[in-house]
Amino acid sequence: MTDKPCIIIVDDEEHIREMVADYLSGQGFATHTANGGTELDHKMAQLSPALVLLDVNMPGEDGLSIARRLRAASDVAVIMVTAAGDVIDKVVGLEIGADDYVTKPFDLRELKARIRAVLRRFESGRRPMASAQPEQAAAEPAAAFAPGTELVSFGKLYVDRSGRRLINALGGEEPVTAMEFDLIEVFLQNPYRVLSRDRLLDLAHRKNDDPFDRSIDIRVTRLRKKIEEDPSKPQTIKTVRGAGYMYSPGKKN
Repeated sequence: MTDKPCIIIVDDEEHIREMVADYLSGQGFATHTANGGTELDHKMAQLSPALVLLDVNMPGEDGLSIARRLRAASDVAVIMVTAAGDVIDKVVGLEIGADDYVTKPFDLRELKARIRAVLRRFESGRRPMASAQPEQAAAEPAAAFAPGTELVSFGKLYVDRSGRRLINALGGEEPVTAMEFDLIEVFLQNPYRVLSRDRLLDLAHRKNDDPFDRSIDIRVTRLRKKIEEDPSKPQTIKTVRGAGYMYSPGKKN
């Protein structure tokens, strides 16, 4: 047994995956490699990885397709590796629930920092859910949790801030990525304030060098689908034309 975080590096280029695995092994991680989706599936069945580092451009099943399967079946953290300047891959990766991305060629020290940041965001969010009883009243989702759990309403859902979870009215957990939860925290801390995309990037995620980065828009769209009664007419996360977004708690808060 090891307490080291387990990482699987998926890349069809052997020298890259071995270089990354060797470096991360020396930085306190338990590393494993896979040359594509099939080998990754075998490793996922054998291991309980904390994070998958996933190259987008691979022959056969590409990284985006693999990421969709991972997100549908697991809460493992995913960092996509994209080609430099390929905005489309970054956008699609975030839309399907990737937690971060790096571009090739990347600095190994930066990669290590990104991995540690994602794992820190995940650290408090992986705790078993208490089972909700069918007879629970919709207005009392906290009944499904241990005494002292504080839930904050957020649209039609509730936020367990200490557990970094989104909860529905029956106490069930709604999937949310670490990056999405960081954005939720920023909104909760800034009610009724108009925040520009640049300001949200600064507060909710590291600001990168890509002038076409639309990750905030993507995360807002994903959150609206989860929390708004009608995502086409958002009432909780409102768009302020030409300025950015504003969180409106409404009557519940």
